[in-house]
Amino acid sequence: MNRKLIYIYTKFQVKLYWSQHGYCMKTDLSYLRDMSGGNTELVLEMIGIFKDQVVEFGREMDQHLENKDYELLGKLAHKAKSSVSIMGLQDLAQDLKNLENLAREGKKVQSYSGIIYRFKQVTSEAIEELNVVSNNIELYF
Repeated sequence: MNRKLIYIYTKFQVKLYWSQHGYCMKTDLSYLRDMSGGNTELVLEMIGIFKDQVVEFGREMDQHLENKDYELLGKLAHKAKSSVSIMGLQDLAQDLKNLENLAREGKKVQSYSGIIYRFKQVTSEAIEELNVVSNNIELYF
């Protein structure tokens, strides 16, 4: 059996496990897999950086919103968008792009807290998922 067949089989088994428990993976690590060339040490490092960054981004977003510093909120949304894109959270990346544009223009201020809440919710779930991936890296890469 070649490596690709083993990988597909293993990935199928992992996805089947998740779906049997009523859970669909939020992250899509295909970009990370391609970018790293399958280097698991690099993947684990990138996952660790992501986990640290998104927690801090969430705190900073709350702070910028509280201080009504919408320009900084927009810049932070831009920065966070890159991090979530790498982990395949494309819907969230689109939300952050919207927040970035709205905040820089100071428009629809009432929508910011909902987007920030969703950011923290989705990244929290992604962190839990990435912890499983990290602990079973051989099944994913």
